[in-house]
Amino acid sequence: MLQEIEILGIVVFALSGIAEAQRKRMDLVGCYAVAFMTAFGGGTLRDLLLDRTPLFWVEHQEYAILVLVLTVLALLFPAFTRIPERWLVLPDALGLGLFSVAGAAYAQAAGTSLFVAAIMGVITGVFGGVIRDVVCNEIPYVFRNTHWYATCAFLGCLLYLVLDAAGVAAAIALPLAVAGITLLRLAALRYNCRLPGGEV
Repeated sequence: MLQEIEILGIVVFALSGIAEAQRKRMDLVGCYAVAFMTAFGGGTLRDLLLDRTPLFWVEHQEYAILVLVLTVLALLFPAFTRIPERWLVLPDALGLGLFSVAGAAYAQAAGTSLFVAAIMGVITGVFGGVIRDVVCNEIPYVFRNTHWYATCAFLGCLLYLVLDAAGVAAAIALPLAVAGITLLRLAALRYNCRLPGGEV
């Protein structure tokens, strides 16, 4: 189940990277590079910090091939990725949940503490988007004074880790945590939940 969650997260984040690269009018190489960094940036940093080798996308070359296929298809059929930004809210929230929980689970398996595992989950879910925004010459979304984003990932990762510590089966704890992050992110957008600071 953890690998299936990881694959879904890769697909969602790769598509968000492709969409952003297309808005910047990049070619195939540019779109693939941005999609690659968006899909694998957070997991790569997680693996480096946890000293996990080989890196998850090196171990599973099919992940990188999948992103390439998605990129080619997106360029052949651009209408499928040129969609209004408001329609990307749900896929983005779902991708955040998928990657964050997967990252926390991998960190937990590596023997980290509960707090560190939750932080690793946030890094996995957020850092790919940071790289995407920097490469596309944007202020990283997670660093702007916007609605809860990393906060949702952190709380959802804690939920998974607490459920796991309580003996709840992974088949239940993982989907619950993903759903928790996704719903919390959507609620933050709906009810304008923001962290203090950043206003002038």
